[in-house]
Amino acid sequence: MSKKIFIKTFGCQMNEYDSNRIFDTVNKIGFEKTEILEETDCYLLNTCHIRDKAKEKVYHDIGRIKKTFKNKQKPFVIVAGCVAQAENDEMLKREPYIDLVIGPQAYHKINDKIEEFLDKQKKLEETDFDAEAKFNYLKKIQNKSSKVSSFLTIQEGCDKFCHFCVVPYTRGPEYSRPFQEIVNEAKGLADNGVKEITLLGQNVNAYKNQNFKLSDLILEIEKIQEIKRIRYTTSHPRDMSEDLINVYGVSKKLMPLVHLPVQSGSNKVLKLMNRKHVIEDYIEIYERLRSINPKIEFSSDFIIAYPGEEEEDFNATFELIKNIRFINSFSFIFSPRPGTIASNLKLIDKEISHARLEKVQKQLFEHQISMNKSLENNEIDVLVENKTNESSKFFGRSEYMTSVIFDANDQDVGNIVKVKINNSNQNTLFGECLNKSKQRVA
Repeated sequence: MSKKIFIKTFGCQMNEYDSNRIFDTVNKIGFEKTEILEETDCYLLNTCHIRDKAKEKVYHDIGRIKKTFKNKQKPFVIVAGCVAQAENDEMLKREPYIDLVIGPQAYHKINDKIEEFLDKQKKLEETDFDAEAKFNYLKKIQNKSSKVSSFLTIQEGCDKFCHFCVVPYTRGPEYSRPFQEIVNEAKGLADNGVKEITLLGQNVNAYKNQNFKLSDLILEIEKIQEIKRIRYTTSHPRDMSEDLINVYGVSKKLMPLVHLPVQSGSNKVLKLMNRKHVIEDYIEIYERLRSINPKIEFSSDFIIAYPGEEEEDFNATFELIKNIRFINSFSFIFSPRPGTIASNLKLIDKEISHARLEKVQKQLFEHQISMNKSLENNEIDVLVENKTNESSKFFGRSEYMTSVIFDANDQDVGNIVKVKINNSNQNTLFGECLNKSKQRVA
């Protein structure tokens, strides 16, 4: 009789990829995935340390599990991911309900650790940094993802040490997977029915294996006939190299949305953050990309009210937003992360911080709404991903990652179709499919 595992994922796309690969791994020792919490034999929480109060959210979630299984045999509880890496054995001491804590570079050991626990009933912690061993193990296990749009991790870790960021401490140093290993996984995903691949990395454009770079990967994956769209995230301005910029002039499958986190429009604040780029570099990248392909649009990340940000620094960020007109971005008030240099810095007054964030978000949302409004009464290409809960409606994304809800047919799933946009809101386009099932994806 097979055992059942319930996997809950917090945070970034890389965690989603990791969760899928964890399941591919534990499936080898008899676990089947379940969406019904009450019937699970193993509860796995894949955690993220980027957002505020990440650690407390883990304990809160575990508390809900304890209530669910109050009068039942408890499941085997695993905490994985970046919070697990940062807190490790401290979690086992604080919450006895947790049985295994495993970091993101140790997933190749998860089957051994599960079997060890089941044999000895002894709580375990595994948080070694060993990305190479992990991916050497995972390459032997087929990636079974068959979604129309899927993630593929190509690089992990970070060597930048931005003063606000925990990634170097939770994911370790930069590691780039072997070129051919990634290409083989992409071919396997294509065989599964995947039509769009998003290449993932903490600093994805820092990818370098032997003489291969991200640009080489994009052009090689582009040769896979079944793959129709390629994206990548998250990148760093320092690693936006000439060859990668030039790919936008030749690639037919690389989507024209560049997500390039800037964090601040002030050179003073960027230096305080230890970002290792200046705003003039960022603007030059923007201008070069737009000159190569005028269809390119930008999205970004912004940390508002970073310690030391004065009014003129904030105004520089606001002017950058107005000038570049980012079409989709993430913005947050600075929140200190334990263990980082910025965690001990003096915070800016809450009222000032919230006022600045509100002003920035209003401007960002205006650009987003304006972009979506400009598409009304126009025809756009949409990759159909799935049917919505409404029986006649389907979901897909535009080239710029905007959600699109529209009328289509079941056989359109996995195809790129023309959709006429009738109306829109801040986050979504609404329309009707013009060529149902005519534009076939191989």
